[in-house]
Amino acid sequence: MSGHNKWSTIKHKKAKTDAARSQSWTKVVRELIVAAASGTDPEFNSALRLAIQKAKACNMPKDNIERAIKRGSGDGEQVHYDQIVYEGHAGGVAILIETLTDNRNRTVSSVRSLLAKNGGQMGEAGSVAWQFKRVGQISLDGDYDADEVMMAALDAGADDVNEDGVITTAPTEITAVAKKLEEAGYKIDTMELTYVASNTIACDEKAAATVMRICGVLEDDDDVQNVYTNADISDEIMEKLD
Repeated sequence: MSGHNKWSTIKHKKAKTDAARSQSWTKVVRELIVAAASGTDPEFNSALRLAIQKAKACNMPKDNIERAIKRGSGDGEQVHYDQIVYEGHAGGVAILIETLTDNRNRTVSSVRSLLAKNGGQMGEAGSVAWQFKRVGQISLDGDYDADEVMMAALDAGADDVNEDGVITTAPTEITAVAKKLEEAGYKIDTMELTYVASNTIACDEKAAATVMRICGVLEDDDDVQNVYTNADISDEIMEKLD
């Protein structure tokens, strides 16, 4: 019986992994299509370079990447996605929801419903966005001296390097900074445009559970690309919820 249970668990985990990979590919394909509309050369299109890097990180085949870029450039089946950021809150925490959609009515209805059903609420435009800042973030692959990374990053045009070694840049400078770091001999692990909260809100276990549940269901929606909050959840509470 234990063998049967073990195999059932493995199949269940594999199914979840396959589903997650399929969903991540769907989201990245949309990013590639939208980015490629502004140019197909990643050397001069930072959004496309970021999307390609993300596609490679989730092991998307080269043919899939090239096909998505062709669609975005107008070479092939035409498709258009709107980039919309929705705002909400739950448990005293602000939530930003980035979406790419070919049907605005479907997406806003879905986001509003997911928030309401899980203890959150949709906010008006501008109600929480002011609590976040758009930045570029770069992490390096390998072990480097922290002081040397700081100097190299600042010389390359970065704004800051945090205690975890994550390099912060202006959104428009992320590609240029990454390129200069590569030229200086550093290997880029990840690079992305993201939202960072100006101030965080400490969550008790109940609020943390609500926020994590909402983030989970939102991220499972195909139209939702990213979810950001200003929640500060302690390691102790995170371990309980895990």
